[in-house]
Amino acid sequence: MDDPNRSALRLATDRGWWATPRGLALLAATALAIFLSYSLAAPFLPSITWAVALAIVSYPLHDWLVKHIKRANLAAIVAVAMIAFLLIAPGAFLAQRFAVEASQAVERVKTQTQSGEWRTTLEKNPVLARSLEWIGPNVDVRSMVEQGANAIATYLSSFLGGSLWMLAQVFIAFYTLYFLLRDRRTIVQTAKSLVPLSTSDADELFARVSDTIYATLYGNVATSVLQGILGGLMFWWLGLPAPLFWGTVMFLLSLIPALGSPVVWVPAAVFLALTGNLGKALILTAWGVLVIGSVDNLLYPFIVGDKIRLHTLLIFFSVVGGIMLFVTAGLVLGPVMVVVTIALIEVWQQRRSGVGIAEYRSND
Repeated sequence: MDDPNRSALRLATDRGWWATPRGLALLAATALAIFLSYSLAAPFLPSITWAVALAIVSYPLHDWLVKHIKRANLAAIVAVAMIAFLLIAPGAFLAQRFAVEASQAVERVKTQTQSGEWRTTLEKNPVLARSLEWIGPNVDVRSMVEQGANAIATYLSSFLGGSLWMLAQVFIAFYTLYFLLRDRRTIVQTAKSLVPLSTSDADELFARVSDTIYATLYGNVATSVLQGILGGLMFWWLGLPAPLFWGTVMFLLSLIPALGSPVVWVPAAVFLALTGNLGKALILTAWGVLVIGSVDNLLYPFIVGDKIRLHTLLIFFSVVGGIMLFVTAGLVLGPVMVVVTIALIEVWQQRRSGVGIAEYRSND
């Protein structure tokens, strides 16, 4: 007669250890622990996401510092200090100026609406003057503008009110970045060991995630920043109000595929033309098409190359959906999640044909 313990062990081996009561209990406990750990980390998800993204794009700087300083701890501290200075100094200035210009723009719109100055400006154009004859009795422009201005003012107040939490998130991001740089090799090796893929497939998956983050930060974010700067400078040169505010808006819209800076400068050019400033309208249009537009068409492919292998439609939904789910962290997490999903689907497809994803990609 077989030993009962040996029979149970053989049965567990045949069915899989997870099919035993203890195995199922362990799976349940592991799932609960992962859920609780995620709940603990969820408030800091933006900080962790941006720390990982900055670690990926700045590791060449850290490696260079390690070669010259010879101490990983000190090299990580210097790298974090350099990155923080490059990001925080201009970011703090822009945030302060953005808040000031936005508040001034809101007050200016409310003042012009209450005084009726906007009607005087629009009545100078015959086409707009005829439109006012219909708008006047049918649309309460003053009420609509004031409601919109009050909504923007409320949003700015809440934005400024959350500045302390934002500062905490920034500190946590750079604190996390220090350890990600210092212990990068250990962290990457541990992460790869937890992925249920072969070594070559895990390497390919991690390389594609790194390429996606690189393309997002250096490609999407960098080109969007340049577009916002160019748009804001032209607004300032033409004497348009709140150039830094509108430059920031152009930067934010440029982060989303299929939108971009034309959403701002095209209506501005149309308004200039309708209010009699045809020369300024032509200058703004030429600048938007020839200069701002060329940044996206020429600089982005040069920076990114073939690092990101996503269709434009997938990029759009990944960025917009990521921002809706994770706010600022979604700018990175959205494309990364889509890339990981596609890579895992390819693993399943190639497992059926007996080929690994890395070997499959090398044959493309």
